[in-house]
Amino acid sequence: MAALVPLFVTTFALLLAAAAADPDLLQDVCVADLNSGINVNGFTCKSVANISAEDFSFGGLAKPGLTNNTFGSLVTAANVQKIPGLNTLGVSLSRIDYAPGGLNPPHTHPRATEIAFVLEGELDVGFITTTNVLISKSIKKGEIFVFPKGLVHFQKNNGKVPAAVIVAFNSQLPGTQSIATTLFAATPPVPDNVLTKAFQVGTKEVEKIKSRFAPKK
Repeated sequence: MAALVPLFVTTFALLLAAAAADPDLLQDVCVADLNSGINVNGFTCKSVANISAEDFSFGGLAKPGLTNNTFGSLVTAANVQKIPGLNTLGVSLSRIDYAPGGLNPPHTHPRATEIAFVLEGELDVGFITTTNVLISKSIKKGEIFVFPKGLVHFQKNNGKVPAAVIVAFNSQLPGTQSIATTLFAATPPVPDNVLTKAFQVGTKEVEKIKSRFAPKK
């Protein structure tokens, strides 16, 4: 009986790991029908007769993205919404480009762990645990850093030249919640009295921040 305990523990750990990402597929492919009006946990499948190699291909990560924005960074996603063939496969990628000094601001991915591979440049990266411990370091070309599922994390290019990473997720659609945008640009807005108490600042400061995240007309 004792000899079965390690086997049971190993099997249980593998089952937990399998359940931690997107559900397994139940057929060879399930190419997402992005135009379907049916709502399911994921996307409904196209008829196999209507799929092609284009459903499994995407060239959007080949070139750097434009980083002339407020944060000096741009995320180009290669998820199920860009590659319908990823539906039910439990993986996706993104390319992130950074101008010198560019920041991918603090955010979370509620449905996926992220692993980043540096293509060019050097970045300061980190995540914060639920006990408010910052785990961070500088990574350069060819190096990798992992951001655990659901934890707040960031990347910043502190170099004088552009930087870029390719990141992988164990979800076809990991989701992204930028902390500042979520709190200060929600629709309808988060009440000022919630934000003033949470951040221990006055209403004027909250309104000033909200104005900076308001959609440009």
